[in-house]
Amino acid sequence: MPRSLQDILAGADALADEFEALDPDTVEWSDAAPLRRVREAQAARVSAEREVADAVVAARAAGFSWAVIGGFLGTSGEAARQRYAALGAPRRKTPRSAAS
Repeated sequence: MPRSLQDILAGADALADEFEALDPDTVEWSDAAPLRRVREAQAARVSAEREVADAVVAARAAGFSWAVIGGFLGTSGEAARQRYAALGAPRRKTPRSAAS
């Protein structure tokens, strides 16, 4: 089932909080390097998703259609709209030329 961007970011933040609160003395392991990699990868994913969301908002504010944005995201315009439209930034209307 597809999740919204807000759901993904909230889940990522909750997971990051769990990692930060983890007491290493209560967990039995010989090497925590794999868990550090998981934490670092999750943090990178959250950062990348936020960067994509910011870029989508900027593209919409600049007047680009959902179809064009979706194409750059490797998805349909409708899928991009469903995922990112709640973030705001309505499409800017292109200025009319003086000749119109």
